[in-house]
Amino acid sequence: MLEGFQTYPAEIVVALAAVIGLLVGSFLNVVIYRLPLQMQNAWRSDALDFLGHSPEPAETVNLWTPASRCPSCKSPIKPWQNIPVFSYLLLRGRCPHCGEPISIQYPIVELLSGVICAGVIYYFGLNAAALLIIVFSWILIALTGIDLEHQLLPDSLTIPLMWLGLLVNISGVFTDLTSAVIGAAAGYLALWSIYWLFKLVTGKEGMGHGDFKLLAALGAWVGWQQLPLIIVMSSLVGAILGTVILLAQRKGRGNPIAFGPYLAIAGWIALLAGDRISAAYLNTF
Repeated sequence: MLEGFQTYPAEIVVALAAVIGLLVGSFLNVVIYRLPLQMQNAWRSDALDFLGHSPEPAETVNLWTPASRCPSCKSPIKPWQNIPVFSYLLLRGRCPHCGEPISIQYPIVELLSGVICAGVIYYFGLNAAALLIIVFSWILIALTGIDLEHQLLPDSLTIPLMWLGLLVNISGVFTDLTSAVIGAAAGYLALWSIYWLFKLVTGKEGMGHGDFKLLAALGAWVGWQQLPLIIVMSSLVGAILGTVILLAQRKGRGNPIAFGPYLAIAGWIALLAGDRISAAYLNTF
């Protein structure tokens, strides 16, 4: 199938990749919004069951049902109102029924997905490695959106991402299998060790367990050699942006900040350009 698409002009293939990216970005918004709801409903049901109470009747919410609707007024969203980016601009960022603002997250996620898909295909061409990078990017976008909103990195995304990285590198697509296995173990243990050291010293939890699993997943994709680069980049960006966010929102230092998005950004950069960045650093210093 890939060979068939390679017969088309590059411009058409890139444009098609952008369209597919926009459509998948729309679905990623559904994942970002509904997956935490599914988890909260499951936790509530389990807690009630543990306490011996009857489960509360609740609407079934998953990635497929109910149909798309406004979170505020619950009015159904018509197909023409659900076109990525275009509908947001056409509706001027507001629900046509109740007038409530539509989160800017929706067009941002769609655009990000579309740009990444088009950019990866343009730069790497249409091949298996490029498609894997795109899948990797989609999962990181979903994890970033959920962590920013709920400070949560679901196991249902981080664990499959780790296993997929190990499976991909059986054939050495991005690194050799030994480096991938060590990367997964070292990624988890690195943040796990920092977590417990910080807790022993301060008595507080410095990060969530989801961060351990995300770095393990990144290590499985890029190998242990790129973990120092990921940790340094994510820490620097997290420190700078975290300080800016705290000052802008006038929050105290005790307020938690999601670290997953910075790990995701650093991991994505490491997968695409980690070797070149490390080589440039060594050549410079």
